Amino acid sequence: MGLPVAGDGTGGSDPCTADGTTPIGSAGALSFTPEDTRPHEPSGSAVTRTYWDTRHRVHDHLASGGHIGLDRAGNEIFYALRLGALLPLIGDLADPTAPLFVLDAGCGKGHFARALARCGHRVDAFDTSEQAVAHARAEGGGPRYAVAALDAWRSPWPYDTVLCLDVLFHVLDDEEWSAALRNLASLVRITGRLIITDENAPARRLRGDYIVHRTATEYAAVLTPLGLRPTTFTPYGFRENEVGFHVFTRVR
Repeated sequence: MGLPVAGDGTGGSDPCTADGTTPIGSAGALSFTPEDTRPHEPSGSAVTRTYWDTRHRVHDHLASGGHIGLDRAGNEIFYALRLGALLPLIGDLADPTAPLFVLDAGCGKGHFARALARCGHRVDAFDTSEQAVAHARAEGGGPRYAVAALDAWRSPWPYDTVLCLDVLFHVLDDEEWSAALRNLASLVRITGRLIITDENAPARRLRGDYIVHRTATEYAAVLTPLGLRPTTFTPYGFRENEVGFHVFTRVR
């Protein structure tokens, strides 16, 4: 049996739903007004929020946002490999006097956000799950956290890098996916980067009833008119996993 896709909840029993089904991933919304963002209206699905709150409560900080089908050691390796591939894509321009501004959209319990803060970047992070954000805040480590939806986050400044890792392929509805992608694109400064994760297959793929892997062409169709050009694709390179980092650079 091949390895499950990152964060897809396969490969093991998941007690997050009473009927054994698994809703879509954390692209729902929960209204929250962090001190440095403009107010926004609530949106998204209460079912989705409940699923992710339960998943983050039941599983540890690695499995809840990674592979619930992997043991702790496997998830440690998986997170380390992804972080190692991600850091060169963000760049090494961190400077205490001029840090890179990074947004981690759909941050879960803050694993990547904390790692990037340790690397000297100034990190904002949000997730739809109150459970996940409460855990992330308790861990501290530098990032500023909020509860918000992918299509509702607002910021008074643009970011050098906007990340959305292992989230968008859980958004089944194309309109919701497109709205989230457009909002994330609006937060990237000129010459900045939007880094999202998905497969790089020539055709759309469905996995189970709660994952849809879209093509690079579909992402480009939304992002190119907004001034973001596809730059590179870097696969995770973890076992049979076919997901990787799609990098888009703002050119106008």
